[in-house]
Amino acid sequence: MDYSKRYLKNKKLISQKEQEVLKSKKVLVLGCGGLGGYIIEMLARLGVGNLKVVDFDVFDESNLNRQILSDEKNLGLLKVDEALKRVKTINSDIKTEGFNLKIDGENIEKLLTDIDLVVDALDSIPLKIMVEEKCSRLGITMVHGAIGGWVAQVAVIRPGNFILKKMYGGIEKGIEAELGNPSFTPAMAASIQVSESIKILLNKGESLENQVLYIDLQNNTFSTFEA
Repeated sequence: MDYSKRYLKNKKLISQKEQEVLKSKKVLVLGCGGLGGYIIEMLARLGVGNLKVVDFDVFDESNLNRQILSDEKNLGLLKVDEALKRVKTINSDIKTEGFNLKIDGENIEKLLTDIDLVVDALDSIPLKIMVEEKCSRLGITMVHGAIGGWVAQVAVIRPGNFILKKMYGGIEKGIEAELGNPSFTPAMAASIQVSESIKILLNKGESLENQVLYIDLQNNTFSTFEA
């Protein structure tokens, strides 16, 4: 594979040296569904060299409206396995690990071992908060994303900044369960999560640190607030 051609369209944004940096980075993506599928796809295409992905579910027909990794041929198959297959079709040099499990207080620390960045594509608020706490304790930055209907939010959570704990409080369920999701909301939110991830991994630009980006696509509003 000619890598000068593979990343030709990146070079105005990402230098060859930065491309090598991305190749060395290790990113954990929690969830392989609506958000996670797009996140995994984009990180692989950008050349992040080590991807660890986690999910416990299988694809079903309700996923076909929005989850890029799902199709009519892989219904009933594990999301993690399909995510790894997809990465290998994009870039066979990427090192991948897949974990078909439910995240809990015991296994999360092992998953966070030797990781440069965590990207949150979970649909459980308690799990998001637990991961935030573990990342803080281990000194790992987390890129948060959440979606529901027409709206989405993204935040960069540095160690010691408990944005989710402050924002969600005692809330157990997010708005996705009530509002569902079309195809465009997860794609849009995942794109922003990935752009924030690349800025963090390459230490360039300004990130959404200490703030939350809130997007309402129905009313075309994009706003940030301090967290």
